[in-house]
Amino acid sequence: MSGWLNALVVVAVLGLVIARQLRPRRVSAGGRWWLIPGILLVLAIRDGGLVDPAHRDLSVLLLCAELLVGAGIGLAWARTTRVWTEKDGSVWTQGTRASITVWVVGIAVRVALYAAGTAAGVREETGSVLLAVALTLLIRAALLVRRARGVEPSYRTVA
Repeated sequence: MSGWLNALVVVAVLGLVIARQLRPRRVSAGGRWWLIPGILLVLAIRDGGLVDPAHRDLSVLLLCAELLVGAGIGLAWARTTRVWTEKDGSVWTQGTRASITVWVVGIAVRVALYAAGTAAGVREETGSVLLAVALTLLIRAALLVRRARGVEPSYRTVA
């Protein structure tokens, strides 16, 4: 897939995910929370170009930094997401203003990493971004499913 098409996929997925996180959403018990991250992971690995052969050490360092940022965003995003139980026992989630802040800061750090790599002459493909976004979404979804399973009902029950 071309770089522009990968970038379009990343922007579309991020737009969809961010828009969906701002609305209350019911958490399904099983669900396919791993599907979108899995597709992004396959696209990132299939396209290759994760490491610039001309600047192997620096590009591996930048890739690791990108993955650390992605993991941090996933952790912070899951932590800033509100989780609650309705009277019928269903579990719901909704992103908060802090969730949006996490995204803004994360994107700024990613742009800074990309700029540093470009300044050093590293040729960066979109695969590293796809991989980091997949990691972000995977961590966030896994943590929210885990949190949802541990949420107590928000109402009192009679013993």
